[in-house]
Amino acid sequence: MTPILTAPGAAKVRLDTALGRMSPYRLVLSLLALLALYSVVLDLLGWLTFGVPAMLASLAVCLGVSYGVNRGLAALLRVRPHTESALVTGLIIYFLFWPSLTPVDLGATALACAAAAASKYVLAWRGRHAFNPAAFGAFAVGLTGWSAATWWVGTPAMLWAVVPCALLVLYRVERLAMAGVFAVVALSCTAAVFAAAGVSIGVALVQAIAQGPLVFFAGFMLSEPVTAPGRRSHQLAYAAVIAGAYAIPFGVGPVSGSPELALLVGNALAFAFGLSRGLDLRFVERRRLTPTSHEFVFVPRRRVRFLPGQYAELALPHTGKALAGQRRTFSFASAPSADVVTFGVGTAPPISTAKQVLLDLAPGQRVRAVAVGGDFVLPRNPSEPLIFVAGGIGLMPFASMLRALNGSGEARDVVLLASVPSADELAFADVLKASKIRVVVRTSDGGAPPSFAEDAGPAPFGAARLRELVPDIATRIAYVSGPPSFVGAVAPALRRAGARRVRRDAFSGY
Repeated sequence: MTPILTAPGAAKVRLDTALGRMSPYRLVLSLLALLALYSVVLDLLGWLTFGVPAMLASLAVCLGVSYGVNRGLAALLRVRPHTESALVTGLIIYFLFWPSLTPVDLGATALACAAAAASKYVLAWRGRHAFNPAAFGAFAVGLTGWSAATWWVGTPAMLWAVVPCALLVLYRVERLAMAGVFAVVALSCTAAVFAAAGVSIGVALVQAIAQGPLVFFAGFMLSEPVTAPGRRSHQLAYAAVIAGAYAIPFGVGPVSGSPELALLVGNALAFAFGLSRGLDLRFVERRRLTPTSHEFVFVPRRRVRFLPGQYAELALPHTGKALAGQRRTFSFASAPSADVVTFGVGTAPPISTAKQVLLDLAPGQRVRAVAVGGDFVLPRNPSEPLIFVAGGIGLMPFASMLRALNGSGEARDVVLLASVPSADELAFADVLKASKIRVVVRTSDGGAPPSFAEDAGPAPFGAARLRELVPDIATRIAYVSGPPSFVGAVAPALRRAGARRVRRDAFSGY
């Protein structure tokens, strides 16, 4: 039982839960398909003038070439293809190149798709591609002089659908702040450039938003998680650099500024400074944490670079036919210094496709972690007092943090509050006991908590109860983790109780 949600909070939880059932790739694929259908309808209504046959031909070439080249290269290199990623790339390129029935134009579009698919395998390091595939494909075609990306998606008629779809993607992947920085910097630079040419700022901004690909670019390309940094501070700097390259005209020899080149510049910087990275993990064993949760143990091929509390996006070895998609995010439960990497997962019925894949893993089977990120990490100042609040399996990132502290011998002032169905559902009890921190447990069935923990009583974690349990809460930075409904209710309660700052980590369905 958690505190009662307000109406806006309940709406947010419903949205988070619904979006959590789909991987970011599956969501992007669905929205791009919807935009493609919308573009055809606009053409039928006369708002676009390409002609439906040309649009369908271009769409068929984009999807067919992207899918075919991706499957062919994966078979040649004996790796598992990511079909969703290939289709997403094809759909993005559909919106970049002018729809046409002429063989020359269709050939240029096909070349862009082929180059994009090839870049995932050729321009890659340790299984992770360095550049946004669609941007690379568009740039490669431009270098040939054969054709160039027109970014026809940046039209007023398309904007009506692009804006909500882009916002939905950015919300799902938690890149709204990054997109906001990109938009502010790009529009400021655009206004300055136009003002220097004698054009009013209002006209410049309208043209940049309504007559350009800014919204589509931010929502569907800048937000790509594999080539972007994992930390928010890095993401904001990354967005600012790309925005400058996007908005300020420049040329070096035959190469001139373009949206695709701007993104490639940012990708290159993120890759060069190690701000985005992938991992190869070999499955070892599955350990039961509680009656309804397990810890999955992997041995990495090389030392894993992550901070306690961060997550990894795993490419799971299944067909991706289920709504969940092939790639899902899981928080680390292990310490960065450990020789193994572990993830704690709730496995109570009904079992999702992604969880079933984990349960079916055989020892020795390999899984790719295509990205590591997240800002749900400990403050740099070890003297900051902290309060951790966990709902169920939301204990997982706290286990990583406490294991790291236990291993380093670093002492921090931490109070941990946990809400679980029963005492035997308290995951990582051994880690909590070894940490020697104050642990307060609330059980839904009213049972007594383990001997090392205090009993929180039957009341949910509302603001008043939080102040009673932790009288000095106003001096503490709060971290709350668990299901969206739990986080959505407890985070506001922590703020009302006076916590200095509140950081949240909601475990959406997967």
